[in-house]
Amino acid sequence: MLTDALSGLPNREGFVETLETLIAEPSVDNERYAVMIVNLDRFNRVNACLGSLAGDELLITVARRIRGALRGGDVLARIGGDEFAIMLTLDQGRQDADHLAKRVLTTLSTPFRLSDFEIRVSCSIGVAFGGDPVDDAEDLVRHAQFATKRSKVSGEVEAYQPQAFDRARAEFGLETALRRAIDAQSLTLAYQPIVDLASGRIVAFEALARWRSDGGSDVGPGAFIPVAEESGLIVPLGRWALREAVATLAAWDARGGDRSVKMAVNVSAIQLQRDNVPQLVKQALEASGIAGHRLTLELTESALIADPDRIAQIMQALKALDVTLAMDDFGTGYSNLANLQKLPIDVLKMDRSFVTGMLADRDKIAITRAILSLAQALGMKTTAEGVETHELAQTLAALGCTYAQGYHFGHAVMADEAYALVDPRKV
Repeated sequence: MLTDALSGLPNREGFVETLETLIAEPSVDNERYAVMIVNLDRFNRVNACLGSLAGDELLITVARRIRGALRGGDVLARIGGDEFAIMLTLDQGRQDADHLAKRVLTTLSTPFRLSDFEIRVSCSIGVAFGGDPVDDAEDLVRHAQFATKRSKVSGEVEAYQPQAFDRARAEFGLETALRRAIDAQSLTLAYQPIVDLASGRIVAFEALARWRSDGGSDVGPGAFIPVAEESGLIVPLGRWALREAVATLAAWDARGGDRSVKMAVNVSAIQLQRDNVPQLVKQALEASGIAGHRLTLELTESALIADPDRIAQIMQALKALDVTLAMDDFGTGYSNLANLQKLPIDVLKMDRSFVTGMLADRDKIAITRAILSLAQALGMKTTAEGVETHELAQTLAALGCTYAQGYHFGHAVMADEAYALVDPRKV
């Protein structure tokens, strides 16, 4: 069966067969054709709100409009639920694809009439050219689909780029390896000291995930944390980090450690959305016997502004456990000050971009002073990240900053080394 039953167009199999015939034609220059994928945005909402019959009607009408935008030799197919493929010849080079994409966008911009509703349809468009290195017709289609995914992010018509595809493959491989590492519990936590600027005493540690791959090489957080967030692996990773960090603090207590030392753990926006964070925290505290006030949860500014009402409820539940709440990377997002005032935040962590090079930049000093004044007015304490010199630490203390962390005070180290820094028998 090479035809789509709904639209009467070729289906994926039929389209690929036609494309293979073109590729195999010795008289056809491989730089004279391309595959374009048109993917409808938010089509599922039409099915959900108006029903599948309305959705089918929309697809048939979309197909009719796209076909009207094509030239005589172009081939249109429906290769997925809301995905259309076009095989086009390039008489004038790659600009032919640009012109066709504009015609498709224009023809779909006119509203569709379904029942009593006027539906506006947008789409994402990706193109792969025959001159790109490919093994067969399926490769060319997959490359065009990959470009379409990039189009959904950029909002522009995207052409396939081998470098982006290679990077995506590498990230997928990293995701697979990270999933195995989480399942095998082969990641570790390192602990960076947080210092009270007034006394110079270590008052807390921030728990930071570290990963050594099976090959023995260290994979930096800047490489695997974004992959974890995009794939959803940040949820099991966050659960593990919370339990491990609190258990480490309990182990230090059992060794006779300083029970005033606190532990800070990062919680991602995705974990806040998908997980029951208050329940997880409660279970971790009960399992370890650690008091809630000794745990600080660091939440990113983007997480707090995404859904302030829901996040406020979560934060109130966490405060009921006596947990300290910190807003991480403050100043890099777009916090509404009214919402900031309502949220039960205890600590503002200034992003390192304001702190690094601050002494040589008047604007950074002014911003830092403003953040510190805001925190003081709201009854919040402050932590400066990225403090690397004694002079910078002194300046921040003079400006009224409460805490600091950075290489000046110590790198992130393994649990035993961190404990040695606050061992009462050595201090």
